[in-house]
Amino acid sequence: MKKIIEVTDLRKEFKSYSSRQGLKGAFRDLLTRNYKVMRAVDDISFTIHEGEMVGYIGENGAGKSTSIKMLTGILNPTAGSVSVNGMNPHKEREKFVQTIGVVFGQRSQLWWDIAVQESFRLLKKVYKVSDQDYNEHMDHVIKTLDIGPLLDKPVRKLSLGQRMRCELAAALIHNPPLLFLDEPTIGLDVLVKLKIRQFLKEMNEKYKTTILLTTHDLTDIEALCERVVMLDEGKIIYDGLLNNLRKDIGESKQVQFHFEGDVAEKDLAFITSDLQVAWQKSEKDRTWSALVTDQEAQMSELIGRIVGAHKIVDLSIKEISTEEIIRNIYEKGNVAGGY
Repeated sequence: MKKIIEVTDLRKEFKSYSSRQGLKGAFRDLLTRNYKVMRAVDDISFTIHEGEMVGYIGENGAGKSTSIKMLTGILNPTAGSVSVNGMNPHKEREKFVQTIGVVFGQRSQLWWDIAVQESFRLLKKVYKVSDQDYNEHMDHVIKTLDIGPLLDKPVRKLSLGQRMRCELAAALIHNPPLLFLDEPTIGLDVLVKLKIRQFLKEMNEKYKTTILLTTHDLTDIEALCERVVMLDEGKIIYDGLLNNLRKDIGESKQVQFHFEGDVAEKDLAFITSDLQVAWQKSEKDRTWSALVTDQEAQMSELIGRIVGAHKIVDLSIKEISTEEIIRNIYEKGNVAGGY
């Protein structure tokens, strides 16, 4: 299978300068500066193959944006190697940008005051796309994203949802084999999100477009990606199938107890000390949640002991959401990856 992205021991370090106090300190800073080296990306390695749709996730400050900037050639790595579409993104930048599409939810590649179709024509010339290729490809894109009525409007008059659909179309004018998406559905309503997700699936199936998706909206990940790469403090803590997260961690259920009176965590932990149970305080008053393996005997024993020891006002059982699974991974700090 063809490798689209190949990253080996990738590292990016920044210098963080600090100022000395007082007038004397200011003069000393003119001659020498105090600094410490901050490692934003810490020797990460992964490979993405043609046609994969990969969720690239992590909390703020985990190193996602920095590594994406190295993958797209904006930043040069401190150490390690990056190969994207068989090229070094930073050293072969002019040739490289012809092979990728980028959509950043907070930034626009469309010209603000001119009609959308004029922006498309300018990008067509930038990417040197022939009239035939443009018409064949963009007719499908415009129809599928339902942006035909928007082509004559200036970008500044579009709603956020309309603009994001046009941004996505603009990124695909040259039909790139690789698409970087950074928060593509941020701030959009449910119907627009569904339209964009469906379109991305069609592009992936029709052209084998490889997609690297960075988002905080885990419903996007669940809808589009089979594989996830998770970063924390510059390191990869999980790289594997999304379904395996449920097998490793998600084969559990959350039993929520609403007690009649106040209950201490140490009391609950003592009652269930020989069971595989993790207790967590709920936002609701006098309510605790128990994370327990999805085994009938374990759950029955847990409920029996708690009900026997305390008065319960309400009890509910629910599946563990992907968001809760990922939060558990960050709290633990690492998970066995691979797929």
